[in-house]
Amino acid sequence: HLVLLRDGRTLIGFLRSIDQFANLVLHQTVERIHVGKKYGDIPRGIFVVRGENVVLLGEIDLEKESDTPLQQVSIEEILEEQRVEQQAKQESEKLKVQALKERGLSVPRVDTLDEY
Repeated sequence: HLVLLRDGRTLIGFLRSIDQFANLVLHQTVERIHVGKKYGDIPRGIFVVRGENVVLLGEIDLEKESDTPLQQVSIEEILEEQRVEQQAKQESEKLKVQALKERGLSVPRVDTLDEY
């Protein structure tokens, strides 16, 4: 099964248990990181997910998964590309905030309680 979490992470594993609150137990779990047309899988083992953090739960069609145009890369490579992408996003955000301040506009603060 594929599980998309509220913080944007994607988990893939075997669903072992679920309850009325959508709490999940995943076995042989990997965290899949996508950057552009590349992806990498980080092994996580047994993973317990609290139901309030589940955005999407779906079964993976193995036949269609093999037809994906994405290229699998090593863990180190995908983590480095993710870091570069996040840095670029932060720089872009800084420029946006600076441009708004120059125009006399205030930038609304992000609610930090929702970030994990």
